[in-house]
Amino acid sequence: MKLLPPVLVVAIGLGLCAGVSAQQNGKKGKKRKRKKKPNPALKPIEDVPGLPRVLLIGDSISIGYTIPTRKLLEGKVNVHRIPTNGGHTAKGLQQIDAWLGEGKWDVIHFNWGLHDLKFLEGKQQVPVEQYETNLNELVARMKKTGAKLIWCSTTPVPGPAPDGTTVQPLRKDSDVVAYNEAARRIMDANGVAIDDVYAFALPRLKEIQRPMNVHFSPEGSADLAGQVADSILKALGQPPLEKAE
Repeated sequence: MKLLPPVLVVAIGLGLCAGVSAQQNGKKGKKRKRKKKPNPALKPIEDVPGLPRVLLIGDSISIGYTIPTRKLLEGKVNVHRIPTNGGHTAKGLQQIDAWLGEGKWDVIHFNWGLHDLKFLEGKQQVPVEQYETNLNELVARMKKTGAKLIWCSTTPVPGPAPDGTTVQPLRKDSDVVAYNEAARRIMDANGVAIDDVYAFALPRLKEIQRPMNVHFSPEGSADLAGQVADSILKALGQPPLEKAE
C-alpha cells in the first residue's frame, strides 16, 4: 500500500476539519434562528356567551388596534378579527367567504386601501377604478350576513420629511384621499356607516404615527382603538366609552 505524502495528509486533514467546522457553525446558526412568535392579535378568541359578535377586517393598521379594541370592549363585545393581514381588495374577494365563516356577525368593521394604492413596479396594485368595483362586490357579500357594516377609512400617509425626502415612496396621501372618496361613494350608496379614522388621525399624526412610517406607535394604535370601539358601540346602540379626564 502506497503511503500519501505528509503534505497531502495534512491538507486533507485541514479540509476535513474545515468541513466539520462549517457544519457545526451551520447548526449553531440554525439554532440561533428563532421562530417568529405569532402575533397574539391574529389568534382566535372564544366567545363570551350572550355578547355581540364583531369581526374586524383590515391590514396591519387594524392588526395594531385589535388588542386594544378588545380591551376597551371587554365584557361588552366579542371582538374577532381575520387571522391574517387583509391586504388589498383582490385578496379580500378571494378570501372573504373563508373570513366570514359560518357564524353570525352582529357588526363587521372593515377596511381595504393602503395595499390597493401601493405602487409596485411603477403601477398601483389595484387602480382606484378597480378598487371601487372590488369594494362594491365585497360590501354586497358582507351585507348578505345581515350584520351591521362599518367602513373604516384608510389612514393617512405621512408627507415629505423636513429635508424634502419622500417618506413613503410607494404611497401618496393624495391617493389615500382619492381611494377614501371612492369608498365613501360605495358606502353612501349602500347605507353603510363610516368610521372616519383618517379624519381622526390626521390632526394628531405626528404624535401617534411612527416616524417616517404609515404604521402607528402602540400608543397611537390605542388611540385608534378608542375611535374604532366607539363606532362599534354606536352600531350596536350602546353608549360610547367614558373618556378619561
